[in-house]
Amino acid sequence: MKIQFDTLDYQTDAVNSAVRVFEGQTIKESNFTITNDVPQGTLFASDGIGVGNRVIINEEQMLKNVNKAQILDGIVPSDNLFGNNKAFPQFNIEMETGTGKTFVYLKTILELNKQYGFLKFVIVVPSIAIKEGVLKSFEITKDYFKNQYNGVTYNLFMFDSSKLDRVRSFASANTIDIMVTTIQSFNKDTNVMNRENDQLSGARPIDLIAETRPIVIIDEPQSVDNTDLAKDALKSLDPSAGFRYSATHRDNTYPKIYQLGAVDAYNNQLVKQIEVAGIEMDEDGNRAHLKLIETKTGKNGITAKIEVYKKTRNDADKTIMNFKAGDDMFSKTKLQVYDKVGFIQDIDATPGFESVTFSGNPEKITLESATLEDEAIKRAQISKTIEEHLNKELKFKQSGQRIKVLSLFFLDKVENYRVYDEEGNPSLGRYARIFEEEYERLIHLSKYKELNDVNVPVSEVHDGYFSADNKGKLKNTKGDTQADESTYEMIMKNKEGLLTFYDEEKHHTAKANKIRFIFSHSALKEGWDNPNVFQIATLIETKDTINKRQKIGRGLRIAVNEDGERVPGFAVNTLTVMANESYKDFAEGLQKEYEEDGVIFGVFNKDSFATIITHYDEVTEEMEILGKEKSEQLFNYLKQEEFINSSGRATDKLKQAITDQEIEVPEEFIDVVPQILVAAKSKVKSLDIKDAKDKVEVKVVKEALADDFLELWNKIKYKTTYKIHLNCKIK
Repeated sequence: MKIQFDTLDYQTDAVNSAVRVFEGQTIKESNFTITNDVPQGTLFASDGIGVGNRVIINEEQMLKNVNKAQILDGIVPSDNLFGNNKAFPQFNIEMETGTGKTFVYLKTILELNKQYGFLKFVIVVPSIAIKEGVLKSFEITKDYFKNQYNGVTYNLFMFDSSKLDRVRSFASANTIDIMVTTIQSFNKDTNVMNRENDQLSGARPIDLIAETRPIVIIDEPQSVDNTDLAKDALKSLDPSAGFRYSATHRDNTYPKIYQLGAVDAYNNQLVKQIEVAGIEMDEDGNRAHLKLIETKTGKNGITAKIEVYKKTRNDADKTIMNFKAGDDMFSKTKLQVYDKVGFIQDIDATPGFESVTFSGNPEKITLESATLEDEAIKRAQISKTIEEHLNKELKFKQSGQRIKVLSLFFLDKVENYRVYDEEGNPSLGRYARIFEEEYERLIHLSKYKELNDVNVPVSEVHDGYFSADNKGKLKNTKGDTQADESTYEMIMKNKEGLLTFYDEEKHHTAKANKIRFIFSHSALKEGWDNPNVFQIATLIETKDTINKRQKIGRGLRIAVNEDGERVPGFAVNTLTVMANESYKDFAEGLQKEYEEDGVIFGVFNKDSFATIITHYDEVTEEMEILGKEKSEQLFNYLKQEEFINSSGRATDKLKQAITDQEIEVPEEFIDVVPQILVAAKSKVKSLDIKDAKDKVEVKVVKEALADDFLELWNKIKYKTTYKIHLNCKIK
C-alpha cells in the first residue's frame, strides 16, 4: 500500500505565502571558494567551488511582499521583518497538528527552487522523533513531488558527525540539497559541527554550511530556539531567511505570514472531529469521591495525600490535597457531600497497610483499594476502546469502505505491557493481559462475526512500540535517547503495513497487517502519527507527562483507505479519546492547553478588522485595507453598542446580527458591512468537542417509507459537484 497525495487548497496557500516573500527575486546562485592555509590545500578536490543561495531583493521590498501575504490571509500587517533573533528575517507559519506541515515545507522548498533557483536548505528539528518523521515524509512524497516538478533532482540527508564528507557535498552540490539536523547537534562549542576537522581540510562543518547562505526551516520553533544559545546556533548558519512551522507559536515577535488554527482546521474538516468518552462517574462532586494516593511520615507527623473534589467559584474540581489527623473533610473541601465523611481519625503509613480512617462514612480508605479502583477504571478504558474500535470496523464494513481501523494506548511503564522472568522470557504485563481478556470477550459477540480479522489470534492483533536493550528486552526511556531512535524508525517503517488489511488472498500477511491495537510508551509523544488512529486511551499510573494536545495529535490526520487515498468528512473521521476523567474535565483541560499556547477562542481585539480589504486593483494587485486605526474605531463602536462585551467576546446581539446578515455601523463603515460580518463570524467559532455519550444511532426503517420517497431519495442521495468555467468577466 502506498499513501496517495492530493493538491489541497490550504496547503497550496501555505506554500504560496512563503514563496511570495521573495517576489521580485530573479534566479541567482552564489558561487564561493573555500581554501585553507594548511598544506591540505583546497577543500574541493575538483574546482574548489561551492554553490549557495543569493537573495537580491532589499528589505523594503521583502516587507512589502510579507504584508501582501499577511493581508491575503487576514493577518494584521507587520511593521518590520525581524523578531527576537534579528540576525536574519524569519516568518511564522501556523498550521494545526495533522494538516501536513512537513509536506508543506518540503513542497515550499521545491517551489522556492522552481521560482527563484534556491538550492540549499537546512531543516532544524527539536528531537530525534521529529527528525525521523521528516525522513519518512521525504521518502513517501518523493515520487509525488518528482512527478509534480518534472523529475527535479533533490536530496535530503540527516547530519551525521561521522560522515562529514556529506557536508562537503552539500556545500558543492549544484542541485537541491536539504540537510536535516537537531538543534542539539550544533548548539554547543563541543559539537562536531562547530569544531575544525581534518576530513574537511581543517574547516569547521558549520562554516561550510554557512557559506551556502541556506534557507532554514525550523520545525516546532517553540522547542528549537527557546534559549539564547539556540538562537546563536541558528545565527551561526548565516541563513538567507527562515520559515518557522508550528501549531503553537510561543514567540510571536516574528511576522506571521500564514495561519490555519485549530478552529479553522476543525470547522473545515481538515482534521478529525474529536469526541470524548469519559470513564469517571462523578463529574461534579455530587458524591464524596475519596482516593488515597499516598501516606508518609515526616517532621510534622503522618500525612496523607487524598484525591477529592474541592469547591471552586462556579463548580467543583477534582484535586489532590494534603491531610492530617483531625482534619474535617467538609471544612477542607467546602462541599456538603463530605459532611457525612466527618473528620480524619487516624492515618496509617505502615508499608502494605497504608490507610486513612474517618469518623463517618466511609469508615476507611486504603491504598490497596485505590489500586483496585484504578485497575477497574483502566479495564473499563481498555474495554471501551476495544468496543469503539470494533463498532467502527463494523460501520466501515457495512458501508463498503475499506478503511483499516487502529487504536492507540499510551503507557508510562513497559512492565504494564510486557514482563520478563529471571531467564529473560517474556509474558504479558497486566494491561496487555486485561486487553486480551476483554478483546476475547468482545470479538466473539455475534454482531462482530462478519469482521475481517475475527479469526486472527488475539496475540497477533496488538503490539508495543517501546525501546529495547541489546538483548531485545523492552525498557523504559525518556523518548530522546539513542535507543529511542530505532523505535521511531520501527514506527515509521511499519506505517504503510499498519494501514494495510490482513488478507491472505492478496498475500498481505505480514505482522503489521494483523496489528490493529498499538501500545506505545508515553515518552514517544511527538514526531509520529498515523492517519487511521481512531481511538486513543491513556493508561498512565504516575503523573501524566503527555498533554491532551499531544494525545490527540497522534490521530488527528484525515484517514486513508486501502488504496492510500484520503477519505474526508466527519462521517468517517471521528477521533474518540477514552479519558480517565470526565468529558467536562477533558474538554476544559484541552481548551486551557490551547489558551496556554496562545490560542484564544472567540475573543475580539482592536486589530480584529484591520485586514478587511477596502480596495483591490486587479491590474497592479495593489490592495488597500481598513487598517489598525479604523479597526480600533470599529471595535470600540461594537463594544459601546454591546455587540462585544467587556471581555472582548461576542454577545447574543452580535451573534444574531451574523445570523441575520445585518448590522448597524457608522456611515464610514457601511461599504464594508459584508466583510465585517465575515470577520465577526470567523471570531465567534470555537472548538466543538463532542461528548461520546450524546451519540445516538438512528436506524432507518425502510418499510415505513413510501415507495415514491425512496425512488426520489435514490436519485438525489449522491453528492454532486458542479464546476462552471467562464470565458468572460461578469460585471
